[in-house]
Amino acid sequence: MTTLDLSRAELALIVLYLNKAEARDKICRAIQYGSKFLSSGQPGTAQTVDKNTSLARKVFRLFKFVNDFHGLISPVPKGTPLPLVLLGKSKNALLSTFLFLDQIVWLGRSGIYKNKERTELLGRISLFCWLGSSVCTSAVEIGELGRLSASMKKMEKELKDDEKHKDGLYHAKLQKSNERTLALIKSSMDIVVAIGLLQLVPKTVTPRVTGAFGFTTSLISCYQLLPSRPKFKTP
Repeated sequence: MTTLDLSRAELALIVLYLNKAEARDKICRAIQYGSKFLSSGQPGTAQTVDKNTSLARKVFRLFKFVNDFHGLISPVPKGTPLPLVLLGKSKNALLSTFLFLDQIVWLGRSGIYKNKERTELLGRISLFCWLGSSVCTSAVEIGELGRLSASMKKMEKELKDDEKHKDGLYHAKLQKSNERTLALIKSSMDIVVAIGLLQLVPKTVTPRVTGAFGFTTSLISCYQLLPSRPKFKTP
């Protein structure tokens, strides 16, 4: 495998990544919240970038509510505890509602829908839906991490120390646990972002805090969307 071949492979991964609408949306989200952090809610270039990027991102989310609506009506894996099922379905319902209302907000802020008061009201309702979906997501991740932890402890009793890291199933569960831990961190931080956007505790969660947390969760989302690297055989 030559250096040129490796460079081509890396470039192909970048092209694959940027071809995802979700990846482009999260990059724009990082720009949006990075600008919010820099502006700290004060008028200027950074705040203009924040507002313009926020409006532009809504185009990426057109009809995206269908994804979570499909998740809402889809069957759940067998053996999933009822509380986790209800939390998962609540998350789907709230996120789907947020994305649907967000389309109406886009119509209002782009000048197509003329009722500004209704637009602002729907925008606030949509943010409460996102806040609720983030809370449900955090609760689901905590529950699933508990189930994974119990399953891994049971395997650890059956496997010796030098065997467990060679065991494919144990390794898969460990990787899943790491992924869910990262998802829990992201959803927990998104709760703070939603509180900041709703200005529920403006003295504590300031625009700068909202921007910092939003920028961090955007980077986490970008990382989660990274394609897996191909494994090259060495001669």
